[in-house]
Amino acid sequence: MTDEAAEAPAEEAASAPEATAPETAAPEASVPAATAPAASAPSADAEDATPGRRRGKKVVEAEGVAHVQATFNNTLITIADNAGNTVVWGSAGKAGFKGSKKSTPFAATVAAEQCGREAVAMGVRRVNVRVQGPGSGRESAIQALSAAGLHIKSIQDVTPLPHNGCRPPKKRRV
Repeated sequence: MTDEAAEAPAEEAASAPEATAPETAAPEASVPAATAPAASAPSADAEDATPGRRRGKKVVEAEGVAHVQATFNNTLITIADNAGNTVVWGSAGKAGFKGSKKSTPFAATVAAEQCGREAVAMGVRRVNVRVQGPGSGRESAIQALSAAGLHIKSIQDVTPLPHNGCRPPKKRRV
């Protein structure tokens, strides 16, 4: 038995340095891992300094164009400057509505209010409204833009109308 007892401490002693070696290596490995997020934290701040992150602080012209696209399933509002660059956008889906609720006038009102508030915060004061599409959120979106603090200079319907161009689909049989 003494031979077995002598072998066991030798094995433990042999395994002990192996166990300590990974333990010492693990803290060394974890130290760079701990510094790696700290090193990446300034890069996260650098991301905040990129133009995409500063969108809320960007100063834009006081005048712009509000495009309201009212489809049967959703209402999209885009506010752009006079050069055509998008300042803010919103939709009924972005406002949190899903399914058939996106196509309601109330969803268009909520989406337009959110979009209008963001635009006012960025410096837009006056807009020309261009409405496109047959959806139910046309008028309510315009009223919501006005209620958000934007002065509406003009309203224009830019829905495309065919001049007997394409042949319409055959009539539905229900």
